[in-house]
Amino acid sequence: MSTTDELKHKFWTALADSPFVFLSRDTNPEDAVPMTAQLDKDAESAIWFFTTKDHSLAQMGPATAMFAGKGHEMFARFTGTLHEETSEERFEKQWSRIVEAWYPGGKTDPNLLMLRMDLGQAEIWNSDLGIVDNTRMLLGFDVRDEARDEHTEAAL
Repeated sequence: MSTTDELKHKFWTALADSPFVFLSRDTNPEDAVPMTAQLDKDAESAIWFFTTKDHSLAQMGPATAMFAGKGHEMFARFTGTLHEETSEERFEKQWSRIVEAWYPGGKTDPNLLMLRMDLGQAEIWNSDLGIVDNTRMLLGFDVRDEARDEHTEAAL
């Protein structure tokens, strides 16, 4: 497995473990908000979000998400395009009691909106350098070369 493939795998694992991102439309970055990514391990290059039709994200279009994993060992910035998800099958697959807690009107709330983010490019950083390199760093040794190996830019 290439370094890029390995880092992408670690990113998806970390996102599944803590599916929270800071999401904004590129035309309106000051409206960035924390959102819960709805993941599907079988989906290719897409994630989903529930929101409301009166939210700024409902205007859709190019978007950027920022991610920090649990323990701050994985970081990522990724881009994509927000679209309305109209598939009832997808809606049912992603709906959960946790989602319902945020939308007391339930599945039939007329203001409920499901968005699909078709993913583009990502920049991924793995800050877990391992015990040897972390020890070297604590002793003041240069670990920049090792850290470079834990960074990639790739399409999701």
